[in-house]
Amino acid sequence: MNDCDRPHPGARHAPHRAVIETVIFQTRWILAPFYLGLAFCLLLLLYHFGVQIFEFVVKIPRASETDVILGILTLIDVVFTANLVLIVVLSGYENFVSRIEADDHDRPDWMTKVDFGGLKHKLMTSIVAISAIQLLRAFMNIEQYDNTKLAWLAGIHVVFLLSMLVVALADRLSEDGEAPEHARSRKTS
Repeated sequence: MNDCDRPHPGARHAPHRAVIETVIFQTRWILAPFYLGLAFCLLLLLYHFGVQIFEFVVKIPRASETDVILGILTLIDVVFTANLVLIVVLSGYENFVSRIEADDHDRPDWMTKVDFGGLKHKLMTSIVAISAIQLLRAFMNIEQYDNTKLAWLAGIHVVFLLSMLVVALADRLSEDGEAPEHARSRKTS
């Protein structure tokens, strides 16, 4: 029995409190189907990636350099999206539902180090990278976009960048305000 599963010390005096807390604590398992659904979405992305790569390979013989670069950027975009989904599934499950029991040699190194703050940073970084690829694809194919759409793409990308900076700054400020022993333990781990 780990610390999370032990009854509250005051539970002897208030059995209804222990029941309520146990029920509330067990509701975390409601999230498991959401993570399974996202894992299924990875299979859908794999199918989409397969279709994209097949179409890319078929068009290569008559493709221009710009078409090749755009095709590669499209594939990278799908891979970044799949990485984002995987980060959400693994980190979200471990942070909010239960620890994943996997062999240490098979466990990605980042999984043991990503807390909720780290998850926010990884998510924001992935979103900014996906946005940057979309913007780069638009600029590589600029003749198919009007100025308004390009401005919207650039503006949205800037909003994502600023959001990432605000989250990083807020996390930095909250770290500075932690109790000294807590801040020290985070820096040594």
